[in-house]
Amino acid sequence: MTVEERPKGLLSRALIDTRPLRIKDYRRLWTSTAITAIGSQLTAVAVPKQIYDLTGSSAWVGLTGAVGLVPLLVFGLWGGAIADAFDRRKVLIISNTGVAVTSALFWLQAFAGFDSVWVVLALLGMQQAFVAVNMPTRSAAIARLVPPELLPSANALNFTTFTFGMVFGPLAAGSLIPLLGLSTLYLIDTVALVLALSMVCLLPAIEPGEGASRKAGLRDIVDGFRYLSARKLLLVSFLVDIIAMVAGMPRALFPEMAERTFGDPPGGGVALGWLFAAIPIGSALFGVFSGYFSRMTRQGAVITVSIVLWGVSIALFGLTSSLWVAVVLLAIGGGADLISAVHRSSMLQTEATDEMRGRMQGVFTVVVAGGPRIADLLHGWGGAAVGPALAATAGGVLVVVLTVVTVAFVPSFWRYKYVPRVV
Repeated sequence: MTVEERPKGLLSRALIDTRPLRIKDYRRLWTSTAITAIGSQLTAVAVPKQIYDLTGSSAWVGLTGAVGLVPLLVFGLWGGAIADAFDRRKVLIISNTGVAVTSALFWLQAFAGFDSVWVVLALLGMQQAFVAVNMPTRSAAIARLVPPELLPSANALNFTTFTFGMVFGPLAAGSLIPLLGLSTLYLIDTVALVLALSMVCLLPAIEPGEGASRKAGLRDIVDGFRYLSARKLLLVSFLVDIIAMVAGMPRALFPEMAERTFGDPPGGGVALGWLFAAIPIGSALFGVFSGYFSRMTRQGAVITVSIVLWGVSIALFGLTSSLWVAVVLLAIGGGADLISAVHRSSMLQTEATDEMRGRMQGVFTVVVAGGPRIADLLHGWGGAAVGPALAATAGGVLVVVLTVVTVAFVPSFWRYKYVPRVV
């Protein structure tokens, strides 16, 4: 079977499309992503755990969100410009090295017992800066490694891999901390990152195109926004994602709902874990069976319906008092979010020219990273004002209304059909 052939049979077509993995260079990039997806979640659990151990304060733990967000916003945009101006393989190598080195420094400070919350926060900010450069570069490289017709399938593989990391990484971290200690988690992540780096080093050069800028300054970032402002379809794809995440991500309400709605004891219990796990579990399950939806060509309609389904699921989640119904609804929402993310990313990679693709992926990174963090703030305030259940339901309804209105004003987005182009 060649790369271009589609699997035959109903089940084969429904399962995730693995044809991109037959392409050696994409397989190397994907392998590095898979290794990093698990390892990075160990650090994502270890950092807040260490900060809480050092301070005994959830307020300090909350500060990690702000410390992580600022580098992602700044370096996400700049990283996209860097990805357009230089060999993307070299940018990946440098940024992957930076992430690995900071992970090693995390291990060193924990192993040596520095016991400084400021050191941990400084290392977190430094690492997120390298991550912010790496993410848009990695995504922009995909379109140069696979043929255009396999872009949706390649994106489905990438997003599903990250989602599995979000599910199993924290579970592994929770099990390993009592057995191996906090510092060992950092060490495992460092080893994983070195393995991922070895895969990236095997990639071919991914030089910028002839029309690309050879600089990555403020003017190039502004040029990226000017380019985006003239492309209505891309603007709408970013806008509906912002609507979905800012209005509809209810995770800040989970602790209160776990206790007051679903009966957890004050110290925490099963409900809280299930609420936080439900969305990534749904994304992972939908990802496994992504073969069908990754081949859909009406991408504008697919994105719109997916986000509306996300909103409906969140609205109904706020109305239920059954934990397992809530978990199912959140899982459905997570699956819908995965479908939307796959097609939005494929639309971006198709519609953006190669010399602008890194900067558009940088904006994508900022939207994906910033939206849920703004949602935490708004839902937290909303939950305190009107109660968590009403805040969640109102947010879901708002997602549906704003998405329908936005797409109604730009009907060309609904009609958009994916046509593979030579990239």
